[in-house]
Amino acid sequence: MQILHDEIVLAKKPWSGVIKAGDTLVITDLEGQQAVDFLCYDAHNPADRYSATNTVKVQGNVYVGLNSVLYSDSGTALMTVVEDTIGRHDTVYGCCSNPNNLLRYGVETSESCYSNFAGALAEHGLGEDAIVANVNWFMSVPILADGSAGVAQSELKPNSHVSLRAERDVLAVLSNCPQMHNPCNGFNPSPIKVTVLRA
Repeated sequence: MQILHDEIVLAKKPWSGVIKAGDTLVITDLEGQQAVDFLCYDAHNPADRYSATNTVKVQGNVYVGLNSVLYSDSGTALMTVVEDTIGRHDTVYGCCSNPNNLLRYGVETSESCYSNFAGALAEHGLGEDAIVANVNWFMSVPILADGSAGVAQSELKPNSHVSLRAERDVLAVLSNCPQMHNPCNGFNPSPIKVTVLRA
């Protein structure tokens, strides 16, 4: 595999890039216990964006993992999980935001995945209306029989990773989650690594 891009994304920061069809995006949790909020779009038609609803209903599962396909609003395959050391990742909880942190935890915050998404998308000419329910890599949200859900505290191994093959040219946007008020980052946000590979 040829390495096209290899970058450390600092704690609490966003990253974005176009992944060409057939190339693979690898997201590595360097220290363990670091959630990564993720969105993707058809690079040539960003209005056709990742759809949590289509992804869940087509596969009949609220989690994504190995062999899961991330579908768009139109039902087009955007990316496929081709390697995964975790097993399941959240599609339900969406991203943290500063107003949401105030509602949930009673704290004023200045950084969030929502603001990270907004900044990264603006660099590609997209507005906040492009932010939709996202995948949360390396994050577990158990859904119980009564429908209740919550962020699970789980210890993930350093260098856990997920690899996504682009099924078409895709704009990938992620936020290395800054959340410190629930266990998704072990209350200590840390760096991740983003690698783009070509077969």
